[in-house]
Amino acid sequence: MERDEELWPERLLTHEPPPSSSPQSSSPSLRSSSPSFSLRRKISEFMASALETYRKRSIFFWIQLAISSSFMLSAFPASSLLSRVYYDNGGKSKWIVSWVAVAGWPLTAVFLIPVYIFSNISPSPLTAKLFFWYVFLGALSAADNLMYAWAYAYLPASTASLLAASSLAFSALFGYLIDKNQLNLSSLNAIVVITAGATIIALDSDSDRYPGVSRSHYTLGFIWDILGSALHGLIFALSELVFVKYLGRRSFHVVLEQQVMVSLCAFVFTTIGVVVNNDFEAMKAEASNFRTGDVSYYMVLVWSAITYQLGVLGGTAILFLASTLLAGVLNAVRVPITSIAAVIFLNDRMGGFKILSLILTVWGLGSYIVGNVSMPRVSNK
Repeated sequence: MERDEELWPERLLTHEPPPSSSPQSSSPSLRSSSPSFSLRRKISEFMASALETYRKRSIFFWIQLAISSSFMLSAFPASSLLSRVYYDNGGKSKWIVSWVAVAGWPLTAVFLIPVYIFSNISPSPLTAKLFFWYVFLGALSAADNLMYAWAYAYLPASTASLLAASSLAFSALFGYLIDKNQLNLSSLNAIVVITAGATIIALDSDSDRYPGVSRSHYTLGFIWDILGSALHGLIFALSELVFVKYLGRRSFHVVLEQQVMVSLCAFVFTTIGVVVNNDFEAMKAEASNFRTGDVSYYMVLVWSAITYQLGVLGGTAILFLASTLLAGVLNAVRVPITSIAAVIFLNDRMGGFKILSLILTVWGLGSYIVGNVSMPRVSNK
C-alpha cells in the first residue's frame, strides 16, 4: 500500500528538529534534565512541527478533515444512542437494529457516482479473491452488528460504549498478528488499562442495570459487547490486509468501493436473518406499540441508518485524507463522547465505578494515541 497519504498523525510528533546551536544546547546537564525544561522543549517542538504540517496543506484540505472528523465524532454516537432509544421505547428485535446499521449502504454508494464521473475513472476490477474477501468481511460485519445489537438491548448506552473501547485493544493485537504492525509498550499499557476499565464495570453490574433486566441478561449483554469488540478489531485488521495485499493502493474511490461492497454483503446477510426471523412482519406491531408513537418508531430507524452511514463516510474520508491510525484514534475518542452523551440525553446513571472506568478508558486511549503517533513508521516491504 502506498503510504503517501498517511500524513500528519505520524509526522506530527516524529518530526526531528535540526540540531540547535543556541546556548541552551551547552547548558548544564542539571538544567537540561529538568522535567519542566524538557516539557517546554517538547511542547515547543510539537507546536513548530504542527505549524509546519499545517502550512504544507491547503485550507480546503483542513476543512475536509474537520468535516470528516466531526461526522465520525457525532454520527456514530448518535447512532448508538438511537439504538438504545429503540429498546427503551418498546423495540425488541436485535435483527432490526443490526439491519438498520447497514440498510443505509446506498447512501455511501451514491457518493461513488460523482467520483467516477468527475474523476474520469472506472470501477476497480472485481477479482474472485477480492469478491471472496468482500463476502467474508460482510458476513463478519453482519455478525458484529448483531452482537452489538444484543449488547445495547441489555446494557445502558454509556456502559456499552465503554466496553466497546476494548475494540482498540483487539485492533492492536490483531494488527500485530495479521498485519505485522508494531506493538509497543504504550499499546500494551492501553490494552491492560482498558481491560481493567471493563473489569470494573463487570464488578459493579448492579449499579446501572435497568429495571426488568436480569443479571443473566446483563451478563449476556456484557459478553456480546466484548465479543463484538473483538470481532470489530479483527475486521479492522483484515480490512487493512485487503488494502495491502489485493488493492495495493489508497485512493478515495477504492476506499469507498470496499466500504460499499462490504456493507452490501452485510446487508444481504442481515436481511436474510430478518426474513427468517419474521421481523419485517413484526415491525408493524412494534411501531403501533412504540411508546412515542409509530411515526417516532420509523424516524428512529431511519435516522439510525442515516447517522451510521454518515459516520462510515466520515471514517472513509479520514482513511483517504490522513491514515488508518487517525481513523482508529477518532473511533476510540467517540467512546467517552457516547458515554457522556448517554448520561446527558438518556439519563444513564454514572456511578463512581463507571466514572473510574471512564477515566481508565480515556487513560488507555491516550496511551495508545501518544505511543502510536510518536512511533516512527517501519516499512514492511
